[in-house]
Amino acid sequence: MAHTLPELKYAFDALEPHIDAKTMEIHHGKHHNAYVTKLNEAIAGTDAENLSIEDLMANISKYGAGVRNNGGGHYNHTLFWEILGPSGNEPSGKLNDAINNTFGTLNGLKDKVNAAGATRFGSGWAWLIVKDGNLEVCSTPNQDNPLMDDAEVKGTPILGIDVWEHAYYLHYQNRRPDYLGAIWNVINWDAVAARYEAAL
Repeated sequence: MAHTLPELKYAFDALEPHIDAKTMEIHHGKHHNAYVTKLNEAIAGTDAENLSIEDLMANISKYGAGVRNNGGGHYNHTLFWEILGPSGNEPSGKLNDAINNTFGTLNGLKDKVNAAGATRFGSGWAWLIVKDGNLEVCSTPNQDNPLMDDAEVKGTPILGIDVWEHAYYLHYQNRRPDYLGAIWNVINWDAVAARYEAAL
């Protein structure tokens, strides 16, 4: 099955001033679109053509770098757009309880995720995952993710923050920690909570 670029559920400028419209336009329309195009080219005529993106990630060690990098890029960015939104809210219900039980407070979680993102050398992602029913924070290099069968830390991603420079450089230049601090203003916690419930 051919993979497609998901439409954003909000306008390019909806996340301003935290993420600028030009970054969103290039990030979604150019970077993510390129991952989708190259993934479809890489899997054409192979058994991977029939796999969902989740199943592809779960079997990624069987495939080459082109499938890994572009498949990961497609999966990661699809999740990223879903967990962002113009009216950042606060976590509630079971997710909020789990955050407080695991990290003490929401700020405790933010600190841990920000540290994972800030200390990821080069390009990569910071993640909040569900592993064995518990919340855990980790990071991955490049376009890897915790769904991959050969990931260092395996789990189900419910929140992912892109720390590639293309995600923030136009607005924040080399100030990755500033970007990490600002992005919490546009997290759609309802979407994260839905992923949490599904992961359980």
